[in-house]
Amino acid sequence: MDSIWKQTAELPRFAPLEGDLKTDVLVIGGGMAGLLCAYWLDRAGVDYALVEARRLCGGVTGNTTAKLTFQHGLIYARLLREFGLGRARLYLEANRAALGQYRELCREAGCDFQERDAYVYALTDRRKLDRELEALERLGFPAEFSRTPALPMPTAGAVKFTKQAQFHPLKFAAAIAKGLRIFEGTKVLELAPGRAVTNRGTVTAENIVAATHFPLLNKHGAYFLKLYQARSYVLALENVPEVGGMYVDEGEKGLSFRDYKGFLLLGGGGHRTGKKGGGWRELEDFAKRRYPQAGIAARWAAQDCMTLDGVPYVGRYSRGTKGLYVATGFNKWGMTSSMAAARLLADLVQGKENPWAELFSPSRRVLRPQLAANAWESTMGLLTPTVPRCPHMGCALKYNPQEHSWDCPCHGSRFGEDGELLDNPATDGKRL
Repeated sequence: MDSIWKQTAELPRFAPLEGDLKTDVLVIGGGMAGLLCAYWLDRAGVDYALVEARRLCGGVTGNTTAKLTFQHGLIYARLLREFGLGRARLYLEANRAALGQYRELCREAGCDFQERDAYVYALTDRRKLDRELEALERLGFPAEFSRTPALPMPTAGAVKFTKQAQFHPLKFAAAIAKGLRIFEGTKVLELAPGRAVTNRGTVTAENIVAATHFPLLNKHGAYFLKLYQARSYVLALENVPEVGGMYVDEGEKGLSFRDYKGFLLLGGGGHRTGKKGGGWRELEDFAKRRYPQAGIAARWAAQDCMTLDGVPYVGRYSRGTKGLYVATGFNKWGMTSSMAAARLLADLVQGKENPWAELFSPSRRVLRPQLAANAWESTMGLLTPTVPRCPHMGCALKYNPQEHSWDCPCHGSRFGEDGELLDNPATDGKRL
């Protein structure tokens, strides 16, 4: 079933590329990050083109819960501990600026933009909330403690950010895409610095931005070790009371809540792609217990790239790839992260300095505990003697009975039961 967003928005259509093309900047990928990058380049008067293999915003952007907030879970205490005060403040400032830029653009976009307070709640342990509040105080941000969040179950309280927002992502995308130089149905088959071979012709460009969710190239940047992918699930419930804000559990496998035009969007059931998880059944069980009168109007799932340290990779693809850039690893906070990434990349391809460049650099330190977990999953996937296998790097695929798909636990590629590619990093249309 399509998401609420896909059911209630009509995106403009763009013709495919016809023949070879030369441009200053090529953006690959028409999700929110690539689209915003093209938008800011267009505003700056830069010669650019965006190519999208399928339809604009047809992937993760169309399946988000569409929260516009710089409250990304209980992240600031961890950033202070691992990155220090300066970089933690830069992360807050980058995403705070992103929210402000959405607020400006949404005034004319007709995208159901609504200001809402955001909450990270804890079910039992208030100490994590207190540590986050202390970190935010050090960063100079006035967060609040909320004792009684408007949720259908008891909690230990929540960290509250006022004046955050929510919107309709595809109505927003439709508004800003008008007049941009976009080619749909144009799939990149081969990528190298300065050149992209597509199914419709070859594009040469001084700078190339890979905004393809999971990066395209394996031989640069080691993204197959620096990233893993996670599935998460959403139910749109009707006949339930409003929660009046945006809520997310501090726990990795907790639930999220937000309202949209009479529906409650209940999210959760997440798991690493290719592993077992609660999925929609977990959400359905919760709804039966807490909202027995509820009906299910829609259900959908999203897939997110997760980094080693919780901060996206945005910048030069690797130290050795001049003119090739990447945006990936938004850690389930793709809307504000896409805006911050697009502003940073638009500056980098124009040779401008940006204060966020070092924070988001894909070449930063990789010695994190998650690196060992990713390497282990890749090794086990390669050694498992089963079929079918993923054409990306040869890992064994696992069957996902809830979504009737074959999923890769190594790097997150997914295939339908007929073998058709659903999610990258695999680029081939068939599993092995």
